[in-house]
Amino acid sequence: MKTVGIVVEYNPFHNGHLYQLQKAKEETHADVAICIMSGNFLQRGEPALVSKWSRAKMALSAGIDLVIELPFAFSVQKAEIFAYGAVYLLNALNCSHICFGSESGQITEFHHTIDFLKQHRLRYEKYIKDFIKMGMSYPSALSKAYEALHPKNELIDLSKPNNILGFHYMDAASDINPHIQFITVKRKNAGYHDPAFNETNIASATSIRNRIQQTDQTDSIKEYIPKTSFSELQSYLSHFGQLHSWENYWDYLQYQILSKSSEELKSIYDMEEGLENRFIRAAQTAKDFQSFMETMKTKRYTWTRLQRISTQVLLNVHKKEIRSLGRKPQYIRLLGMSHSGQKYLRTIKKDLEIPLISKVSAQQNQMLALDIKATQIYAHGLQEPFRSKLRDYEYKQPPIMF
Repeated sequence: MKTVGIVVEYNPFHNGHLYQLQKAKEETHADVAICIMSGNFLQRGEPALVSKWSRAKMALSAGIDLVIELPFAFSVQKAEIFAYGAVYLLNALNCSHICFGSESGQITEFHHTIDFLKQHRLRYEKYIKDFIKMGMSYPSALSKAYEALHPKNELIDLSKPNNILGFHYMDAASDINPHIQFITVKRKNAGYHDPAFNETNIASATSIRNRIQQTDQTDSIKEYIPKTSFSELQSYLSHFGQLHSWENYWDYLQYQILSKSSEELKSIYDMEEGLENRFIRAAQTAKDFQSFMETMKTKRYTWTRLQRISTQVLLNVHKKEIRSLGRKPQYIRLLGMSHSGQKYLRTIKKDLEIPLISKVSAQQNQMLALDIKATQIYAHGLQEPFRSKLRDYEYKQPPIMF
């Protein structure tokens, strides 16, 4: 069976995602579509609008055949670690093709860029270090280092967010399995972080979330997401009383920061360069998460990086804890499947090199324990009795069959 994999967050699943999925199946003639999906906390360091189970339902109803959770140890990370974990899981599932969205839309440009940077690896890494020492953020340093190498016209623009992720998917595959084939779908109409809607029925997930938060209602985004996604959002509101945003967790984050000494904060994963003192000062005066972030953000410390560190603080995740887990995912956590997905799993199950997990109650694994903790904290963004209800899902919910 031919397979195509997509790395996703589906926060929420919208018309642009549906377009990419349809193009991926069409261009690869895949029998099975697999998505590696971030759990309840996402790559940009924010809680998902709705739980991973709800987003898995959106994916399955739109045509995905297997939904696999990307462990927390990889999901709330910079692009190269995020990409490595996702590609590793797709390869573990014997995925023959990977499709990603990009601003470029030309896969040959990505191949040329991979080769170009391999040829200039030492200079590229030196430029990155030099730009960081000058006070640039890590993403800016990457982009500037790339520019300093004077890339040719047939190479991709590595200042664009989807191009960056696509590059890292392919770079990871060159290490994990060079035989994986890649295709890219040019992003249609909406940019990755576009904050506002355009005139078409395709909008970025960022603009969709912004619209929901601004209007406090889901009807305003109805034309930008499939009917099944809209129905699932409505169902989530009915079952859990609200959607999730960082403001739901501000009191917990503020407590975590103010209850720790600077030395204790320094041990939190991704906390660097005296940033712990800045966290403490900002938390002492901020009234909510928005004002906290506005106080914290600088040219060097981007909003995304600060959100990722904030997530690590919220969960009390330490540097030594993440480092002890190693570089590779240790299991395949199944969230949902179609009948085609179930059939495919049966054909490869005996050859899997890492365990396939469908229930967590009997599992003992440090990496999985971190995923469970992430769900426990995520549930605290809800009021009771919804909080306990969502916590119980982690143990009682079997993979969703669609």
